[in-house]
Amino acid sequence: MKIATAAKVKLNFNTYLEECEEGPVIVTKNGRPVAVLISALDDDELERLVLAHTPKFRRLLDAADQRIQKTGGVKHEDFWNSVMSDSRRKIARR
Repeated sequence: MKIATAAKVKLNFNTYLEECEEGPVIVTKNGRPVAVLISALDDDELERLVLAHTPKFRRLLDAADQRIQKTGGVKHEDFWNSVMSDSRRKIARR
């Protein structure tokens, strides 16, 4: 992990892009961390990174986790039975 000032990153952006392939680069401004450069090697990894840091998505996950903790969630078999029932109803409507 490297630490660099925003000014240094701005002047040598390509260099820091290459360095973040080795590990995160912490970007600081006035001595405080303000950003992190991390490498995203494929679309799946990029999607995970974006979703993990999207406040609305995090709220959805947190709410779902709270519901599971409160109710015990849905049993695996019950979930798939529900999915299959929904699929059958949609097919029957056609």
